[in-house]
Amino acid sequence: MQFQVPQFIEVEDKIFGPFTFKQFVYMVGGAGIAFVIYKILPTFIAILLGLPIIALSLALAFYKVNGKPFIFIIESFVRYRLSHKLYLWKKEERKPEEKAESSTASIDSLVPKLSDSKLKDLSWSLDVLDVRKRNN
Repeated sequence: MQFQVPQFIEVEDKIFGPFTFKQFVYMVGGAGIAFVIYKILPTFIAILLGLPIIALSLALAFYKVNGKPFIFIIESFVRYRLSHKLYLWKKEERKPEEKAESSTASIDSLVPKLSDSKLKDLSWSLDVLDVRKRNN
């Protein structure tokens, strides 16, 4: 049996002409709010309030920052502004670092002797040192 694997799943479908559903909703919503403001308020005030709303709706529909839609930027901004921002810094006393020779000596003392072969011992100790460096 052969099955078709969907391709281009990250690309949204164009439903309303060249616009996706989200783009269409953002533009119609912005135009609708601007129209209601135009009908309710005097013309000069309606233009001053309507232009930012139309600009925001167009930014939501088309503008992308680092490949992400503008709505994610607005969401991140709101979350940042509403979250707690209390940062406490506590200075911790550091112990003076030991010399490099003493640290390798302590590691060598932890390495047990596995066999009489020096080559196997060397190989095993290098593996142990490599694992400890990755963990630190």
